[in-house]
Amino acid sequence: MQKIFTVGLKQVGIRDIEEVGGKNASLGEMLQHLTPLGIRIPDGFVITVAAYREFIASNALETNVRQIIDSIDYDNLESLRRGGLQVRTLIRNGNIPEALSEEVVAAYRALSGNYNQEFTDVAVRSSATAEDLPDASFAGQQETYLNVRGPVALMDAVRNCFASLFTDRAISYRRSFGYDDFSIGLSICVQKMVRSDLGASGVSFSLDTESGFREAVIINGSYGLGEMIVQGSVSPDEFIVFKPTLQAGFNAIIEKKLGVKDKMMVYGDKPDERVRIIPTEKSFQHRFCINDQMVHLLAEWVVKIETYYSSLKDRWTPMDVEWAVDGLSGDLFIVQARPETIHSRRDHHTFTEYVIAGSPKEILVRGIAVGDRVASGKVNILFSMDKRVIDGHEFTAGDVLVTDMTDPDWEPIMKKASAIVTNKGGRTCHAAIVARELGIPAIVGCGNATEILEQGLTVTASCAEGETGFVYEGEVDFQKVEYDLRELPATSIPLMLNVASPSMSFRFSHLPCNGVGLAREEFIINNYIQVHPLALLNHRRLDDAALTSEIEKRITGYQNERDFFVKKLTYGIAKIAAAFYPKKVIVRFSDFKTNEYYNLLGGSYFEPVEENPMIGWRGASRYYSEAYKQAFGLECEAIRAVREELGLANVAVMIPFCRTADELLKVMETMDRFGLARGREGLELYLMAEVPSNIILADEFAKHIDGFSIGSNDLTQLTLGLDRDSALVAELYDERNEAVKIMISNLIASAKRNNVKVGICGQGPSDFPDFAQFLVAQGIDSISVTPDSLLKTIRAVSSIGQQNVKL
Repeated sequence: MQKIFTVGLKQVGIRDIEEVGGKNASLGEMLQHLTPLGIRIPDGFVITVAAYREFIASNALETNVRQIIDSIDYDNLESLRRGGLQVRTLIRNGNIPEALSEEVVAAYRALSGNYNQEFTDVAVRSSATAEDLPDASFAGQQETYLNVRGPVALMDAVRNCFASLFTDRAISYRRSFGYDDFSIGLSICVQKMVRSDLGASGVSFSLDTESGFREAVIINGSYGLGEMIVQGSVSPDEFIVFKPTLQAGFNAIIEKKLGVKDKMMVYGDKPDERVRIIPTEKSFQHRFCINDQMVHLLAEWVVKIETYYSSLKDRWTPMDVEWAVDGLSGDLFIVQARPETIHSRRDHHTFTEYVIAGSPKEILVRGIAVGDRVASGKVNILFSMDKRVIDGHEFTAGDVLVTDMTDPDWEPIMKKASAIVTNKGGRTCHAAIVARELGIPAIVGCGNATEILEQGLTVTASCAEGETGFVYEGEVDFQKVEYDLRELPATSIPLMLNVASPSMSFRFSHLPCNGVGLAREEFIINNYIQVHPLALLNHRRLDDAALTSEIEKRITGYQNERDFFVKKLTYGIAKIAAAFYPKKVIVRFSDFKTNEYYNLLGGSYFEPVEENPMIGWRGASRYYSEAYKQAFGLECEAIRAVREELGLANVAVMIPFCRTADELLKVMETMDRFGLARGREGLELYLMAEVPSNIILADEFAKHIDGFSIGSNDLTQLTLGLDRDSALVAELYDERNEAVKIMISNLIASAKRNNVKVGICGQGPSDFPDFAQFLVAQGIDSISVTPDSLLKTIRAVSSIGQQNVKL
């Protein structure tokens, strides 16, 4: 029977993994079934596993390779490196059988002819037969060669692909999972290159890679060939697209982050140079690598790919997709797609929380957090695999690996690390991908970790505090708490969350709740914008060159100062709203006090000095003031954009610290002026009930709103006449005081009488079960608590004997 060494990519599919490997089977499957849906995939041909086995047999390599591999001491990295190099050298020196060579060159000529070229430029991609196994992910273990042109270069790349089945990382990986080295075969994809060296490329996931949130498409991109992102050599642009509003036809981009794209990989300009790295033009560094239209198109394709593979496997199958934009035609292409292997195997019925205990020591460096774990160990700084030999120190299990960036050759060392810290890279770089698979924290893109951290210093790497990861000095105590969400009892009333950080919202989306009862704008402004809104709008009128310079630096990538503030606030709110969609998310307008606004960049020019900011110019009184009205308009624009442009109509708004009904009407009039009217497109308006006048005049306030939310902290303070920030009267502060409870009881009764909703957002119900019992007995409609208190509150409320309501 004649052996088949090549076959067209369109002729293979998912059932052919044993003959063509996982990557090729997936590409062929998409060419057959997804190109009719409009998805572009470059054509090519497959060099089969039979060709690889013919090459091994004709050179009688198996016996020698087995002997070398069996002699490796897998606890000694140097032994692994020597053995791996010996095996690869044997393979690279092998002769390709004439029949195999002729068939491959003929297929290459035919492919080139389709593009009216004698020899076209191709990507030569390895495709192993074990790339999508249920207990191990072999994806990325082998090599890819870009911009290969001509038969000689092609056959050289083929030989190198065969050898890459025996990289150090692949040998070590197979040994750790108990796979025989010759039970796995290698196929090769020869695929037409997309001229992304003149355009852009990147990776995309059909879920959030940190939390496993299903409804997001994460897109990373940079200029040039995509290898720079995988290597971590650049920090890519990042886009997050929300699937439900994408499919409903809205602008579904709920976050955009400009990366640091100072380098790019392009075609080489010498005969022996396939690719080279060049600086990115300055004007391009401060632009997003693809426009919003391309982001939406790519997200639509990723969703179609996920939908197809999920139907194929009869289960949810999130996808890891590589894409490229041809700079000559402007067309988008999918060049690879494979199932994601981390979150698709995770049990989402359990919730694990890592909590830093006490007050950590000094923060030494910070970067992008990968995962949500915490780990300690001694710093071990490596710039290359050879540095261990030069400095005479070995990498010890449990060390914290600190380096510029990693590549696949580092994987045997990474498996020994307790944590990984890199200068370069983004969420989809090699270090991030491997760290997720290994289940260890990684902090990437730190910039100067190798300079700041000292060899041998004990540190703690924390990824448990949001999207920013911190490296603390010393060993920091932390707690690991696990919950089985299926074991939680039902409750008699809806429980909601208080969510401050957009970066944590996807992770909290898995919790059993009825939405968000309080999302604070001031957290987003303070952490994501950091500039006083009036300073943004008026800095050019001030005689402060340093302030203007700093603001202009911050607004890079945005149209102007106004666009910067509105977009940043829009994305922060949208991320929280998307995480809990379609459940209600109540966003409170900014409630900074004057001293807090003062501390924002440029705030000193616009904020008065008050003796008692706690009861001064805050909340509602700012919004209609001529001194602040234009800044409040930016907040209204952001809410309107979230609801009407992004399609997240589950967002409601709340007015804080509103003293009189007349003041409420003035705020509503100002909102209307900026296009944000109660009832428009179903917008609900809530009032923070935290001033005694809100309760005394509840019947009047209720005429103009959809509900109250009790702010128990300020209500307790103002009812008892004490400063909650003062330690001198701290022992008197108690929201269970009878006077406060009478206030709350009266408000609930007024709300019921006026047929408006009433809830509470605060720690009291979770800290004091008797207080929760009091609220439920009074007929409160909902309780909103911080995520760390939710499970405790569920148990407290569930013990109260009313009709249970499933969350």
